[in-house]
Amino acid sequence: MWLGLTSVLAIGAPVFACAALGFAWARAGKPYDRAGITALISNIGAPCLVFRNLVGLPVEPGAMLEMAVAAVLSILCFTVLGYAVLRVARLPSHTFLSPLVFGNAGNMGLAVCTFAFPGESGGVSPGLALGVCYFAVASFLHFTLGVMLWSGSFSVLQLLRTPLTWSVVLATVVIACGISVPRWILDTAQLLGELSIPLMLLTLGVSLSELDLERLPRSFLLSFVRLAMGAAVGFALAAALELEGVARGVLILECSMPSAVFNALFAEQYDGSPPQVASLVVASTLLSFLTLPFILAAVL
Repeated sequence: MWLGLTSVLAIGAPVFACAALGFAWARAGKPYDRAGITALISNIGAPCLVFRNLVGLPVEPGAMLEMAVAAVLSILCFTVLGYAVLRVARLPSHTFLSPLVFGNAGNMGLAVCTFAFPGESGGVSPGLALGVCYFAVASFLHFTLGVMLWSGSFSVLQLLRTPLTWSVVLATVVIACGISVPRWILDTAQLLGELSIPLMLLTLGVSLSELDLERLPRSFLLSFVRLAMGAAVGFALAAALELEGVARGVLILECSMPSAVFNALFAEQYDGSPPQVASLVVASTLLSFLTLPFILAAVL
């Protein structure tokens, strides 16, 4: 139990350190182009991150398809349940639905899956490999369904203009055809992809500098809803799909993640009350330190 708590705290520490730097930067009155940085992440960083992770890890096509189906079903469940909760609570779905639906499957989810299911004798972690499948599907839906939730509309043309769409399509073609990608392309994609995580966290901290402290209790309440809903859907889907072993554990862990940092970026882009969304992201991450050790104990 204590080992799990220590590991989760170690995973979350860089998240809060980077966010704290962004917060301090904004409080010091330094310039920060949130719109420009959001565009940089959405159009370059995130697509490169997804492409590199998908084509760079050995995953069997059958296991990949199984996890992809589970990821889609989990997002659909979160959307329905989250909308119902917000309707009952009389809160705007434009602001709060996406943070309830999309969890931190990337920088936190992948790290937790790697810790929970390490590779043998220094090999590739099976938890990381399947976690990347979930992350890719969730990211694709976040940049399509998520954008629809934020903007209130859906456009096929907008979908085709989204770089992440082509990143996923290209990675799928590469995997399906067994194409060997040159090392320099993989290294370039990795270099550009790694930009996105620290920039997301710095932007989160900048948004927190405008936080309304009077609304923190609501943020923690919605954070509890996000984490409880995630765990419930994860366990239920794993049972319904008869998943076992690493696949079961990865699905449950990814579903149980706190709200994704990307939600704060989309709140900036679509005028969705960035301070409130940033507050929910941080509050859910804080609460996850208490819940994840129990989730880890249940799946290991």
